[in-house]
Amino acid sequence: MLTDASILFVAAFLAGALNAVAGGGSFLTLPALVFAGVPPLAANATGTLALLPGYLSGAWALRDDMEKLRGFSLPILSIASLIGGTLGALLLLWTPAPVFDIVIPWLLLAATMLFALAPGFITAQSTSPASKRLVIVVVLAVAIYGGYFNGGLGILLLAAFGALGVGNINAANGLKNLVSALLTAIAVLVYIAGGLIYWPEAVWMMVGATSGGYAGARASRRVPVKYLRWCIVAAGAVMSLVFFVRV
Repeated sequence: MLTDASILFVAAFLAGALNAVAGGGSFLTLPALVFAGVPPLAANATGTLALLPGYLSGAWALRDDMEKLRGFSLPILSIASLIGGTLGALLLLWTPAPVFDIVIPWLLLAATMLFALAPGFITAQSTSPASKRLVIVVVLAVAIYGGYFNGGLGILLLAAFGALGVGNINAANGLKNLVSALLTAIAVLVYIAGGLIYWPEAVWMMVGATSGGYAGARASRRVPVKYLRWCIVAAGAVMSLVFFVRV
């Protein structure tokens, strides 16, 4: 019989691989932590920390594509990401645990629906770059969401950058990883200050997510993304149902 540590490692490994290929890793890390006995509020924070290394490596790998973008200021994006991540994390910290227990199935369901509709969102690109003010507002809003709840964050960011005029998918992916890494890093600091991180589980899962991310990146050209996407949607739907039953 698998121990909790084994389940968490496998969940994190698969989550890292999914994030490298199609996204949706938090659909696995959060339920795994909850079923291992971590309270949902802390599970959300701990799972977010576990996925941080994948965002960092992804942003670094696509740094050249981001540097070629015109009309996007990486320093401004970074500041908006940090502010939004802080606000979202503080909102999570101030959310009473019983309230979050009620909210979490709805968040999972919304993230699952967003993931299912993602191709339509991502392909609906603007033909011209947006104003700096609009970029700041959009990134700030998505970063607040990401600081509060990580589910569906990557899809939201890809859709946002497409709507803001980023036509290069590699550049959009790079920006997605950069914003995700920054807002997650600052949010994690808030989580740590609030005592929400379960450290043994977090460290163990970071190892799994990092190795899974490497394996996923290596396999990304050979795995049909559309099949993975629907598997993730099915997993998200099942997890949403399970959490609705738990409430």
